[in-house]
Amino acid sequence: MTLTPGVFVSGGRRLVVYVVYDRRGGVDEYIPFALAGLREHAAHVLVVVNGSLSDEGRAKLEPVSDEILVRENVGFDIWAHKEALEHVGSRISEFDEVLLTNDTWFGPVRPYGPVFERMGERAVHFWGMTDHAREVPNPFTGKGVLPYHLQSFWIAVRREMFLSEAWDRYWAELPEMSSYFDAVLKHEVVFTEHFAQQGFTHDVAYPATEIGTVNPSLYRAEALLDAGCPLLKRRPFMQWPPYLDRHAVVGRWTLEKAEQYGYPMELFWQNAARTIAPKDLNTDAAMLEVLPDIDVSYDPSAPLRTVVIAHIFYVEMTDEMLDHADTLPGEYDLVVTTPDAERAEQIRAVIAQREPRAGRVDVRVLPSNDGRDQSAFLIECRDVLLSGEYELFVKIHSKKTPQDGFNVGRHFKEQQFGNLLHSAGYTANLVALFQREPGLGMVFPPMIHIGYPTLGRGWSVNKPGAETLTAELGIKVPLDDISPLAPFGSMYIGRPAALRLLVEHEWRYDQFGGAEAYKDGGLAHILERLPAYAAAELGFHSRTVANTEYLAISHTALEFKLDEMSVTTPGYAYEQIELLRRAGYVGSGSAADFARMYMRINFPGTGARLRKVLASEGITGKVARAVRRPGAAVRRVLGRFSRAR
Repeated sequence: MTLTPGVFVSGGRRLVVYVVYDRRGGVDEYIPFALAGLREHAAHVLVVVNGSLSDEGRAKLEPVSDEILVRENVGFDIWAHKEALEHVGSRISEFDEVLLTNDTWFGPVRPYGPVFERMGERAVHFWGMTDHAREVPNPFTGKGVLPYHLQSFWIAVRREMFLSEAWDRYWAELPEMSSYFDAVLKHEVVFTEHFAQQGFTHDVAYPATEIGTVNPSLYRAEALLDAGCPLLKRRPFMQWPPYLDRHAVVGRWTLEKAEQYGYPMELFWQNAARTIAPKDLNTDAAMLEVLPDIDVSYDPSAPLRTVVIAHIFYVEMTDEMLDHADTLPGEYDLVVTTPDAERAEQIRAVIAQREPRAGRVDVRVLPSNDGRDQSAFLIECRDVLLSGEYELFVKIHSKKTPQDGFNVGRHFKEQQFGNLLHSAGYTANLVALFQREPGLGMVFPPMIHIGYPTLGRGWSVNKPGAETLTAELGIKVPLDDISPLAPFGSMYIGRPAALRLLVEHEWRYDQFGGAEAYKDGGLAHILERLPAYAAAELGFHSRTVANTEYLAISHTALEFKLDEMSVTTPGYAYEQIELLRRAGYVGSGSAADFARMYMRINFPGTGARLRKVLASEGITGKVARAVRRPGAAVRRVLGRFSRAR
């Protein structure tokens, strides 16, 4: 048959195949919004769901689709498209264009119409929204060529192509895809070149050559939006932050651009919070808010009903803590928890001598101080947080940290209180964040790093416990790799609704153990790291906040530390990190440690292979174990390899 391309005829019929995946079986709100805009440009919308689909999710999809196909989650969106085409079968001849797309983008940020009209007038066999330039070497493999290709999240195909034998053969011979890299290397980067070599012509709505970068959807998303592109890819907000740093991709500017064009940002934040590891998102979207001490944003006509929940162990800090609480705009209620009746009477006396700012005051004596501020908050104040009376809570406690020395304790205390309740103007601006963003779940100071070795080990030994607990609580948000996005120090401001998963759980004091259990690996320290993840599961995002003085202190210290850490390792930061991660644990820098690092970098997998040999029951394993026995030197060498990480 002829390979002559055709335009999209006037009155033509377009089939849209849209693939959805949600690990919970749900459908986030950005999806029906995207599909609602596509319906007016489509004769038929087929939604393919990879995995499961809840009744609630189906109810969201039905008004914006004509068919819903639920399939096993295998082969990513590529095999979902294949199965959709098989499902449509011979009915495909009823259409003039088939659009294969998925849920990896937000839109419409700009209108769909102009793109469909412009590309519809072009005589091509297939077209894409964006493309990727040819690269040597292939960045996915480190060798060979990454061919020029249309990006597969949006491929529109005309009938001259989808009714051809070449089309049927391509999908019939589609290889299995067990990983994301398979989907890229076995389909996305070969599709365009494959069909071009078969004589089919293609075009792209927003060429990389015009935008001025090899991959506009990742590197220059704002330029795409300015050019009229209706879509914003999710990738710039879930990519590894050091890689984006290398290319100076600033997600905050991209989101500001999308908001300027009228995209409802609450749809972005709800999905991003639930699907992207919070620290990655916080970094990629630059979600640190540096607030001034002059009120520039609070709306006094829309106050938020606020409760301050203060756990006070050190009674002498009561005045200081309430001074900080009094920076809140408007009236607040106060709930104080303390370990014993004597402290409670002293705290009531301090409050009585102060000029009243709080509305209701409730001083509660705890039945147990096991778990300290964590148990006091989640158990003793559970009724307050679930009452529905409050739109905002402020969680603070009398922090001294005397065991770490005066300077370290002072800095940690100031880092907590100063970045939450710094001054009347500062705190008003902080509360204004919640006024502006209904999906903002909580704010807290950035990770503490001065005086503490938290960088690179924020999870410490708490991650296994966090994984167990999140599974128990139904939190499916990805846990960050090295360190969590967390309120280290356990002071934060948030919406009670955002913490529902933690607060509704019926905790017990005996789960927290005594004073000896208040350490890394214990329940209190695990819970300290989970609020942002619990909030994100419900679609609430978290931000970090800082005052200008603290940021001056923190940034200069961070800059110098990174400068010193980078001096002996060549390359950009992401290359340095990759090298150091391949090298693995440095240990004490002994000869054995350096030998292990050398082997990991230059002969990766050797340690694992040797361990496998030593564990085997075959002749090779028996010989290897026999070799280990003759002498201590041999045992030491083999032991080093067997422990290689």
